[in-house]
Amino acid sequence: MNPLLRIYRTLPRFDNDRPSAVTIGNFDGVHRGHQAILSRVSEESARRGLIPTVMTFTPHPRTYFARRGGRPELMPTQISGLRDKVWALARQGIHQIIIVRFNQALADLAAIDFIEHCLVRGLNARWLLVGTDFRYGHKRGGDIELLRRVGHGSGFAVETIANIADSDGRRISSSEVRTALAVGDLERASHLLGRNYSISGHVVHGRRLGRTLGFPTLNIHVPARCAARSGVYVVRVHGLSARALDGVASLGVRPTVDGAGGVLLEAHLLDSTLDAYGKLTRVEFLEFLRDEEKFPDLPTMTAAIANDARRARDYFALHGL
Repeated sequence: MNPLLRIYRTLPRFDNDRPSAVTIGNFDGVHRGHQAILSRVSEESARRGLIPTVMTFTPHPRTYFARRGGRPELMPTQISGLRDKVWALARQGIHQIIIVRFNQALADLAAIDFIEHCLVRGLNARWLLVGTDFRYGHKRGGDIELLRRVGHGSGFAVETIANIADSDGRRISSSEVRTALAVGDLERASHLLGRNYSISGHVVHGRRLGRTLGFPTLNIHVPARCAARSGVYVVRVHGLSARALDGVASLGVRPTVDGAGGVLLEAHLLDSTLDAYGKLTRVEFLEFLRDEEKFPDLPTMTAAIANDARRARDYFALHGL
């Protein structure tokens, strides 16, 4: 993690004398399109002597409005939890992250008040980068022209950036990443993200059934409405030893043993045994093996797990990882 990183949850900041170069967005996944934006922020920050800054929201505005309207089917899935988002933003050279609670008060804030409260008084903004379709304020009433007009009088410049496309001319977006993850297309997701998809979390206690069956697992809670397809994956586990550990993992609700359970990531290490309870780890997804299944009994499930582990070993033998 970037040692210069500061995280704020309220505005104005307590140290508001620090001028900022700002970009605003949800940044779910911090994909290659986001990375182009963040690179531009870092470059301009260095040129102008400003603090490279991201303002982001929790929950996602679409999630907030879907909940308020009683339309849960309109809530977007999540590529990254907040920890993974912050980690990815920091890796892109961002030194300051403002996590704004999206609530009714923010939704009702007039566009001009959003600029004054968040950018002028909140962040001492001197330079702002947003997409050409950026909208803000009550009923999305604010546009780029208003930003430029207010910025001219308040001392900050406004720059816009168009959508970023991949080598095939397709727009790189969080929606595209979600679609790839939903069908288990990790190759496409990695192409869009610029890295392999991963989930981090603290290892929690499970029911210890895996240990009884001969396949002990590291159990990790996943983001709400996780975008990744439920199923079994070849994985690498980071943060528990000096090197990444080979593994196979199940992502899902465990229908055979827990009919009402929440989504859990259970990773079995292929050639390592260690006590990891409470430790923070990151599970990197390498290949989708199969969908989650409900088995008729535990022996059938155990045989399926053994086959999953064999296929994971074959993967690592083939790829030399």
